[in-house]
Amino acid sequence: MNLAFQDYISIKIHKTDLKLTGYIKSQLKPYNLAPEQNLIMMLLWEENGLSQNQLAARLNKDKTNIARMASNLEKKGFIIRSSSATDRRSLKLYLTDSGKKLKEEVLPVAEKFNEIVCEGISLEELKQLDTLLTKMTNNLENQYEGKDENDDE
Repeated sequence: MNLAFQDYISIKIHKTDLKLTGYIKSQLKPYNLAPEQNLIMMLLWEENGLSQNQLAARLNKDKTNIARMASNLEKKGFIIRSSSATDRRSLKLYLTDSGKKLKEEVLPVAEKFNEIVCEGISLEELKQLDTLLTKMTNNLENQYEGKDENDDE
């Protein structure tokens, strides 16, 4: 089966991701937050005191990327990083008063974003989408198991 360029599912997902990222970026700009920084903040609003390693695992990001984002969030005054009492090599992230207060402003933005994106989509369709995206992710993980995603072939 020969597909036209625009019919590849990866292209459709990429185009959707660009739209999603562009929209949320514009909505978060007044709060001095980048979309990926907001993901860290949302996890910390749920569970304050996560380590950088825990955040890396939950967001499927490398530790260096998380460390850079954490550093930026710290410079903005939203978090502080502190060595773990049990493992001095592990840094835990804690919300500052400013970071805690930010939740009241940003969470409604995230909820509105979710409403806009999911408009006209049933709960059943959302569950199906989640299942399909999980299958695609698993397919890729199985295909590239043991390979570093930055390796060139």
